[in-house]
Amino acid sequence: MTQICVVPGDQAAPEAMAATVLVLRELIPDIDILVVDEGIGPVGQFGETLSNECREAIDSSDATLFGATSRRTGAISYLRWGKATYANIRPVSYIEGIKSPLSNPNNIDFVIVRENTEDLYAAVEGDLDLLRPLKLTSYRGTGIPALGDGRFAVKVITRAATERIAHYAFQMARRRKQAGYPGKVTMSCKHNTLPTADGFFREIVTEIAENYSDIEYNDFIIDDFARRIIVEPETLDVVLLPNQYGDILSDEASALVGGLGVAPSGCYGDEYAYFEPVHGSAPDIEGLGIINPTATMLSAAMMLEYLNLPVAANTLKTSIRTVYANKENLPKDQGGNGTTEQFTRSVIASL
Repeated sequence: MTQICVVPGDQAAPEAMAATVLVLRELIPDIDILVVDEGIGPVGQFGETLSNECREAIDSSDATLFGATSRRTGAISYLRWGKATYANIRPVSYIEGIKSPLSNPNNIDFVIVRENTEDLYAAVEGDLDLLRPLKLTSYRGTGIPALGDGRFAVKVITRAATERIAHYAFQMARRRKQAGYPGKVTMSCKHNTLPTADGFFREIVTEIAENYSDIEYNDFIIDDFARRIIVEPETLDVVLLPNQYGDILSDEASALVGGLGVAPSGCYGDEYAYFEPVHGSAPDIEGLGIINPTATMLSAAMMLEYLNLPVAANTLKTSIRTVYANKENLPKDQGGNGTTEQFTRSVIASL
């Protein structure tokens, strides 16, 4: 039997997760859903502090559905680095009936492929005094500013991690092309200002692109690309970004198709995957019963696809689209007056 681990998260996130679990139990009653809290345990190899019960539940499950957390360590550290889920996939697709700032968002349907394990999120930081004895200089000939107290963060770009995420992006573009999409990869980074780190990322991706002659490839400096996401999102297919840029620009992109309340994601490795909404734990609406569970539900649909349950995944996505098209009990962030419970009932009714 297929088993999934559900980690509800913190603050308002468990309300969205509870709604999603109700839908999953109605949709696929024979799946084993194991709901566990992160808990607190000893610090693990990757800085995680989750309980042994949570760790064992993740390890014994075929995939994990995660809510959102305000904590810096816990299940996410284990799911990302412990399970080597290096490809963060964030679809950006418009659903009819959802609020968008654009007059015509109907042709927006692309996916962001974000490297998920390194870059600045390697989280190697410290006091500048640790670097001063190294007498490091930039390509401009300048050193560390002599302005007294300061901190640094290390940006890590490795060949191995860049090659695997680049192959992932091009292979996804190839699959999408077979499904009728353009078959194009667009990469962006700050290679003009950071020629050693971001330039290395670009160099490797360009090398990988030569292996995929059937896929169109282009790249832009990240400043310009942030503008292009707004003015020409319909031209995008698969977007490949280093970790930090992918985190930031996927939030920007979600605004085009309704905001973080409707933005799902999945994090994939070679042997495991977990799924979570892009949004945070929403402490400002905790306990009000109004959090939009769409992002969590769409993340669950991505999980069902990963688990080779395409009929259930398509049924869930179609049901969500039906509710929005009918404007029935829409959440407050989408201009409606529906509570989380009312919206969930509408989704279940349309299954």
